[in-house]
Amino acid sequence: MSKKTIIVSNRLPVTVNKSSEDGSLSFHPSSGGLATGLSTTYKQGGNLWIGWPGTYDHDDQEKVHIEKELKKDNMAPVYLTKEDVNKFYEGYSNKTLWPLFHYFTEYATYEKELWDSYIHVNELFLKAILEHAEPEDTIWVHDYQLLLLPGMLREALPNATIGFFQHIPFPSYEIFRLLPWREETLEGVLGADLIGFHTYDDMRHFLSSVNRLLGYDSSLGLVKVKNRLVSVDAFPMGIDYDKFEKAADSSKTKQKVIAYGDLLSKNKSILSIDRLDYSKGIKHRLLGFDKFLSKYPEYQGEVSLILLVVPSRDKVDQYQHLKEEIDTLVGKINGKYSRMNWSPIHYFYRSFSFDGLSALYKASDVGLVTPLRDGMNLVCKEFVASKTDQQGVLILSEMAGAAKELSEAILINPNDENQIVEALYKALTMPEDEQRSRMKEMQKKVRRYNVHRWVEIFMNQLDNIKEKQMAMNSRLLPKKSQERMLEKYEAASKRIIFLDYDGTLKGFAADPQSVSPDQELKEIMASLTADPKNRVVIISGRDKETLENWFADFKVDIIAEHGIWLRRGDQDFEMIDNLNSDWKSKISRMLDRYVDRTPGSFVEEKAFSIAWHYRKADADFGDLRANELVGNLNYLVSNMNLQVMHGNKVVEVKSQDVNKGKAAVKFLADDKYDFVFAAGDDVTDEDTFLAMPKKSYTIKVGIGASAARYNLKTVADVRQLLTTFGNIK
Repeated sequence: MSKKTIIVSNRLPVTVNKSSEDGSLSFHPSSGGLATGLSTTYKQGGNLWIGWPGTYDHDDQEKVHIEKELKKDNMAPVYLTKEDVNKFYEGYSNKTLWPLFHYFTEYATYEKELWDSYIHVNELFLKAILEHAEPEDTIWVHDYQLLLLPGMLREALPNATIGFFQHIPFPSYEIFRLLPWREETLEGVLGADLIGFHTYDDMRHFLSSVNRLLGYDSSLGLVKVKNRLVSVDAFPMGIDYDKFEKAADSSKTKQKVIAYGDLLSKNKSILSIDRLDYSKGIKHRLLGFDKFLSKYPEYQGEVSLILLVVPSRDKVDQYQHLKEEIDTLVGKINGKYSRMNWSPIHYFYRSFSFDGLSALYKASDVGLVTPLRDGMNLVCKEFVASKTDQQGVLILSEMAGAAKELSEAILINPNDENQIVEALYKALTMPEDEQRSRMKEMQKKVRRYNVHRWVEIFMNQLDNIKEKQMAMNSRLLPKKSQERMLEKYEAASKRIIFLDYDGTLKGFAADPQSVSPDQELKEIMASLTADPKNRVVIISGRDKETLENWFADFKVDIIAEHGIWLRRGDQDFEMIDNLNSDWKSKISRMLDRYVDRTPGSFVEEKAFSIAWHYRKADADFGDLRANELVGNLNYLVSNMNLQVMHGNKVVEVKSQDVNKGKAAVKFLADDKYDFVFAAGDDVTDEDTFLAMPKKSYTIKVGIGASAARYNLKTVADVRQLLTTFGNIK
């Protein structure tokens, strides 16, 4: 069966309605931006869109009918109960995630019962997907209602291509960490191969939370998640530009524009369109308009605000209260300024048809789009696309994702009512040539980055990250290569095995001294060193005293401090070259300053090297300080024959003439070996890999480019391989 693409969202692009009179079912398509953008994707071939159809409590016969009708348009339902909708959608999604992600923390509730329902419904979506998905399908999950689903899918379908896109903002770490189930949420999202947001800010906030809460590092938007590569990027969503452009010039729209003109008595008009929500800044907008009419009384009787508020969640307390406040403000302003032949505000609390919206966009002189917080906001783009004569001015909140693109709009802070006042005055007095110039530039952007382009770019990037993953996986030690390695190991009469410690034999920990060999590792070392054919060399950046203490019970050779100290068997340590440490005091002073400036960091001093550890420091702050320190150290040691190494949460300085590879060569020269093996995990081990003979088996632990022949994913994989070695006699 050929691979297919499955779109998954909380709601299907159609709504199923059940008649209260005769119980008949009707199907009404959605005209939303997502439905439009993905229409060419899910309607092709065997592709599919899975989601909730908008109703509940159907009997088996109704479900058969719904599934039959939806199948005609490549859709499949997820059935939810009324309780599911109340607790999952109205509850956790919109009483916890929505206010938290929009920075309205005072509205957020954290109830375990709602969280349990959220998990349950994500599992229902998983079950519905698994009824249709093949192991290697592409699955694109959408928005904050399904944050756990990518992780669930990854566990069920390890080889699937999984994308996730969040259509609302992602909050800063300081806000996100308020969520009691923050780690589980991040792990859920990271099940995807590609994670998309509208803006770079959202992407940055997400990566910061991932680093601080889960400890996963990222570089250029790539996150290593348990040795799987995940891409995180910004994809500003667009609209169907051609649809709005054509509608603006249609005969239906022109007729409505004339009718609206008669209604407004040729006054200037300001258009405000929003769903009822506290994040949209409707109250601030009304207060700003009130101040505008007061400060510029010459516009009384000359300009009207068309306020269109689309009903939404009006059963929720905050939304009911907001509706009451809006009603009160509209009444107050109209009562304060109205004349017999003029009303300052034309207020509509309902939805408009597409033709009606198109006419409002076309007829209005100013678009007033001032959310307090918004992922993208497509209303402003629809307004721009509808201005085919390029006349009109857009006032846009800096807090909307679209502000990153539409810099030619009048950008304001929506919390500042005075900015709204002055922006309105500037818009209403703007010369036509300036209006045309600004609108022309915005239209270029909105036309180019339309919703279809958005889909194309996302899917291409999803393909790219899968190719990178495949390239990484191609370096993983294949079963046949491992079998050949074991055959050569068994046939060999003299073997030498170089083993890095941290990140290779033992995982990392916040305290470098807390990772002494555990029982399993001791058993592995005992087995390897008991074989007289084996010479085992521990090759580490740690100090010689620690390594000598940890491996005192085993017949091992030791290379310490990245190659400075060598010990053969039970002989004393010897220095690889005549080195001095006169430079350490100068370096130490700088590192001490960074300890003072970076809470949680500390200095580890060795005989001929010195390291600054920051694993216990705040993740982002530690990385910032480390990069700054590396720059300063490189400048300081430029004429000192020293090397600065930036490892895993550590910055270390040592002699440039010393490295693990140079030390390893000395051990290789001691005898002729017919089996050579080396394993390591970071940049310091690359010198070891490069120093090995051509036919050696070299292993990098973790994904990523390396001079090693093969990769193994984890410390556990290395231990398993070494255990297999030890069992061969």
